[in-house]
Amino acid sequence: MCDSFSTFHPIINFIYFTFMLVFSMFFVHPIFQAIALFSSFIYSIILKGKNGFKFNLLYILPMLLFMAVLNPVFNHEGVTILFYLKNGNPITLESIIYGISAACMFVTTILWFSCYNAIMTSDKFIYLFGRIMPKLSLIFSMALRFIPRYSEQIKVISDAQKCIGRDMSQGNILKRARNGIKILSIMTTWALENAIETSDSMRARGYGLPNRTSFSIFRFDNRDKIVFSIIFCLSTIVLVGAFKGENTIRFFPSIKIMEITSFSIIVYIAYFILCMMPIIINVQEARKWKYIESRI
Repeated sequence: MCDSFSTFHPIINFIYFTFMLVFSMFFVHPIFQAIALFSSFIYSIILKGKNGFKFNLLYILPMLLFMAVLNPVFNHEGVTILFYLKNGNPITLESIIYGISAACMFVTTILWFSCYNAIMTSDKFIYLFGRIMPKLSLIFSMALRFIPRYSEQIKVISDAQKCIGRDMSQGNILKRARNGIKILSIMTTWALENAIETSDSMRARGYGLPNRTSFSIFRFDNRDKIVFSIIFCLSTIVLVGAFKGENTIRFFPSIKIMEITSFSIIVYIAYFILCMMPIIINVQEARKWKYIESRI
């Protein structure tokens, strides 16, 4: 599916995901975490389609459940004891709630990072930070491409080796180990050659020179200004709410949470709109295209 949010200016994408990652890592309030988890889950499916849905269902959700169950086994703080284990350690309500909260924070951060990796391509990152820190931005952009690009390349190498009977699934254990080492050696050689070629190519283009000019297709237009204003306003409301403690909860020794007020509801709504903004933009663009097609 074509994502409309990725067509905005790179500074809009970067600022948005920066806010989302920071809020997801520091906001432990259950309502905030539920909103962020739901939004990141849906947006990752929109970006990656069926593969994203399978990944979230087969890996992300089991990871969430595993971390939520694992914490109470080792963390026995809290005053509300539910039952005792065979070794005599208590299982408390506070440790269970804290485990669920920590698991949600970890999983939500992973989902937002996966969305960030899909939207913030290497050309966008270099456009934003190429002049400020050219060498570091180039290394970072190459690192972001490391996993998806190298995973595809190792499949190509493995398929080529399989055609001549040198795949890891062929032969006895010793032969499989030798074939695996051979594939890893080829992959390492390719990675080093690719890094050298990239370095030489960027140097030949004058990358990093102080007076170097570069062509860019990115333009900060009125649409970007509107979205930037909305993100700024919503983030300001959320930060004011965070300053007043609307995003906090105490887990130990007993659970204590802020009472829900009219201002709390405003903060929750602002955070929900902020997290759902890419999804709202995609839905709006889809409706616009359907309307245009109906008029043809």
